[in-house]
Amino acid sequence: MDKHEWEKGDELIFSDRSTPEARRLAERYGYLPYIVERYLELLGGEAEELLEANEEPMSETIRCNDFKISCGELEARLGEAGFEIERVPFLPHGYIITKAPISPGATHEYLKGYYYLQDPGSMLVVYIMRPRPSATILDMAAAPGGKSTQILQLTRDSALLIAVEPKRDRVRALRSNLQRMGFSNYIIIKSDARNLKLNVKVDQVLLDAPSSGEGIIRKDKRRKTKTALSDLKRIHYLQLELLNKALDAVGSGGSVTYAACSTAVEEGEYVVHKVLQDRDYVATERPAGFPLSEAFEEYRGVKFDDRVKGCGRLFPHRQGTEGFFICNMRRLG
Repeated sequence: MDKHEWEKGDELIFSDRSTPEARRLAERYGYLPYIVERYLELLGGEAEELLEANEEPMSETIRCNDFKISCGELEARLGEAGFEIERVPFLPHGYIITKAPISPGATHEYLKGYYYLQDPGSMLVVYIMRPRPSATILDMAAAPGGKSTQILQLTRDSALLIAVEPKRDRVRALRSNLQRMGFSNYIIIKSDARNLKLNVKVDQVLLDAPSSGEGIIRKDKRRKTKTALSDLKRIHYLQLELLNKALDAVGSGGSVTYAACSTAVEEGEYVVHKVLQDRDYVATERPAGFPLSEAFEEYRGVKFDDRVKGCGRLFPHRQGTEGFFICNMRRLG
């Protein structure tokens, strides 16, 4: 895709427009109008369902760390402590906390690394990634460690994890969680992933990209108005740089899982669309067996690359999770 095409697409995608209906709903629910306008354009009559779902708080969820304890034993221990938990059907190690006598981050079981506090969509990203035992895996935005620890849990600490984080305080949190959960087969690199230089190609990359966080409005109402359209464009270009870097980091046959905790096409389909234009050797792989909605195929007259159909989405009003965009890509050559 040449510069002119990018500029034309950006002009359409990032135009700040809103209909009277969008402005009405934005005022009612407390959003920036451009966000609601996008919902209306993409979801039509479902837009208000999404707005209503975002008013409902999320239950706390945990991921059982069966590297340290069987999930059955964890259920029993938490039950004895007065917790009530329910399994999440599409998450092999996921539980919803329906009753908590104390903060779930203050139990002995938590401190011993028997579970991790993690939202369902976040967990689903790594199951979709399918980290391979003994693989070399790069986590480009690793802190505070939810997905890093999940990668090592699913590979039984056999993968070599390269965990990248630019901020010192978040590096400390990342290291603490990896140690608490009982893992040892990792290297932490304090760096901006865009500047990372590796001497070898890796087998898999996870890019849970820095985002607007529009997908966690259920947990943080400030996200309704936090990201101006100019900020969203800046985030879009950051994600574009990171995804290009991710695809350059894997060897032939390697995979990249790109995720963004957002309901915005500017942080999902449009990023993948741009990256794939100059990469005919990359295929997308739509995962089977997970409750994903279809990715959007076009927006505001910009028709996305056909391979975007292999990506998927989570919505609060459909799956009951955070809003997420998830895409598995494989380098064929």
